Amino acid sequence: MTRILTRGDLLTLLDPDACLAALRDGFVQDGDAGFPGQRIRTELPFPGTATALIPGLLPGIDAYTVKVNAKFPAARPALRGVICLHDGQDGELLALLDSATITAWRTGLAAALGTDALAARGSDLAGDGSGEVAGQVSGDGVGDVVGVVGAGAQADLVVTGLRRLRPVSDLIIHDVSPERAAAFRDRHGGRLAGSAAEVAAHASIVVLATWSRTPLLTLSDVRPGRHLTTLGVDEPGKQELAPSMLRAADVLAVDDRPLAAAMGVLAAADLPAEAAHATLGEILRGDHPGRTDPDQVTVYGPVGLPWQDLALSLLAYREAERRDLGLTVDLLGDS
Repeated sequence: MTRILTRGDLLTLLDPDACLAALRDGFVQDGDAGFPGQRIRTELPFPGTATALIPGLLPGIDAYTVKVNAKFPAARPALRGVICLHDGQDGELLALLDSATITAWRTGLAAALGTDALAARGSDLAGDGSGEVAGQVSGDGVGDVVGVVGAGAQADLVVTGLRRLRPVSDLIIHDVSPERAAAFRDRHGGRLAGSAAEVAAHASIVVLATWSRTPLLTLSDVRPGRHLTTLGVDEPGKQELAPSMLRAADVLAVDDRPLAAAMGVLAAADLPAEAAHATLGEILRGDHPGRTDPDQVTVYGPVGLPWQDLALSLLAYREAERRDLGLTVDLLGDS
C-alpha cells in the first residue's frame, strides 16, 4: 500500500524541532556522501521549469526519495510536485508526499541551521551607525534583528527555525507585494521596510528568498558583522547578492560546492567551486570554524540537496504510519 500525504497532512505531522534535528544529523553525516545526489533541471515550452532531485539517500536509512517539481513563478503556489518515498530493499512505493510543503520545510529549516551556525549573536554586535543597535533587548535577553526579503513559505520556515535556535528580538520585512509582506508581519510580528537595502541597514541577519534575477544587495549595503542567507539562487539566471558582495565575504558557505558552482550562488557570480570557504556540513562537524570574529561578514548560499527530502519525508511517513493519517491506496491493484 502507498500512503498519500497532502499539504494538510504534512502540516499536522511535521514538527520543527524534530525536522531541525534530522537535518542537522544529515549535514553532520554528510548526506549523500559516497553516492552524490543529482539535480536535473529543464526549461519547458511554457512559462516554467521542471526539476527532479534523485536519489535522496542518507547513511543507515534503507529508503530513498525521488522528487519531481514544476516551478511556475506566476502561479500560487509557484512550486508544485510530488516526492516518491521508496523502500530501499524492493523499491516499494511507500508514500507520495506534497513536494511544495516538504521543500519549503527542508529549505527553510536547513537555512535556519546555516544562519545560526554563521551569524554573530546580537550581543556581540555594535551599533549600526543609524542610532539603532543590531542586538535589541528582549524578554529572553539580547536577541537578533532579523531581516526578511521575500515573504514566502521558505522565509516563514527560516524565521520559525531561527526562533528555536536563538533569541530574535525584532523582524524587518520587505516583499515586492505589500500584501504578502503585511501577511508575513501578521503571522510573525515585526515591521515593514520599503526595500532590501532598508532591511540590510537595520538587520544583523538578512534572509533573502526571492525569484530575483538581478542583485538586491551590493557590498555597500552590508556593514561589518552582518550575515546574509540567500535562498533564491537555486537555478541558473537567479541572483540576489552582487558578485562583489560574495567575493568580499569573510566566510562564504554553501551546502554543496559543485552544485553551487553549477547552478547556485557561485555560478551566479561566475565563481569556481573552491571559492566557497566551507560547506555547512564542514562547519557543523567542526571541520571549518565558520565565523571567527564578530566583525566578519558571512554568507550562506544553499541550493538544496536530495537527502534533505528523504530526511523530512521519512519523518512524516513514520509519524503518519503511527497515527494512521493520510489516504492509503494500492497502486498495483486491478481497480
